[in-house]
Amino acid sequence: MSKNNKKTVNKILIILLILVIIVLGVLLALKFYKSKEGQTVNSEINDTNVVDDTIVAQLEPEKKVQIYSGDARPIAVMIDNVGDARPQAGLNDAYVVYEIIVEGGYTRMMAIFKGQDLEQIGPVRSARHYFLDYALENDALYTHFGWSPQAQSDIKKLNVNNINGLIASSSQFWRVKDKAAPHNAVTSTEKILEIANKNGYRTTSNKESVLNYVTDEVTLNEKEDAIIANDVNIPFSTSCKVELKYNEETKKYEKYADGKLQKDWKTGDIISCKNIIITFARNYTLNDGENKGRQELVNVGNLEGYYITNGNAIKITCEKSSRSAKTIYKDLSGNEIDVNDGNTFIEICPIDCEVSFN
Repeated sequence: MSKNNKKTVNKILIILLILVIIVLGVLLALKFYKSKEGQTVNSEINDTNVVDDTIVAQLEPEKKVQIYSGDARPIAVMIDNVGDARPQAGLNDAYVVYEIIVEGGYTRMMAIFKGQDLEQIGPVRSARHYFLDYALENDALYTHFGWSPQAQSDIKKLNVNNINGLIASSSQFWRVKDKAAPHNAVTSTEKILEIANKNGYRTTSNKESVLNYVTDEVTLNEKEDAIIANDVNIPFSTSCKVELKYNEETKKYEKYADGKLQKDWKTGDIISCKNIIITFARNYTLNDGENKGRQELVNVGNLEGYYITNGNAIKITCEKSSRSAKTIYKDLSGNEIDVNDGNTFIEICPIDCEVSFN
């Protein structure tokens, strides 16, 4: 090959090499640019997600317990529960209703309200001393119409802020005409607070609720010891049988007394609750010389019971260290139970009460 031809070939190779280098450089530059572009886009997307999450978090309202809120002091009212006293007014508005056996095998109830404005509650009936324990643990104003000798003594001894309709004016507690005495005395939250203010009683409270309410729905069916409880039968005595039937649509238990569905006296709404707590406690007849069959209740200590909600029940313990101490409700592992945000019936039964579930 001539010298001139070799020079030409070399020039061509050099040009081709330069072209290859330029092409590779361009390809590398494009790859780098796309990589940076992708990072920028991803960064923008991530930043947008952070902003969106922040906005969503700010827009979503914080879940708060509805059944027990505010600083209004609870108001406890004794409610008559014999046949002639039914139907009653106000039970659905109470955050908790205690039902306990009294003389004659009947039960009496104590409904506790917080921040409610109710025009009629009742029929209001006389005090029994062991109901004071639950008024005290709820820091409630205790409202009644008369009292047993034991309740009168303990109200003074325990310094209970009480409102006795028997000594109030007829404008504060009044008798209605559609029921016969003594099952027709009623009052209102406005009149109770009027008397409380006159007596110098505190009408606000910062005490936490007795029950550990939670906003997320509590279901018990995943528990190992869960019992199907669509129908809860509580025979307090031959004189008083309570039944609570689960309504799957409302997710509440509807109350029956002696086989009859219970409805509110004023509104006609079915009496119902979200939660049921059963406590077994020993009771016996007092030897107080009056022979009226008044009862004593042994409720301080560690008692057995059930928590029932959403069609299932679990066994629990009910621990009360003193008459005024808050009852702690625990599962069998020793953990305080979570309770659904809703009204609760606490049925304190004789220790030999044959409660059954279906």
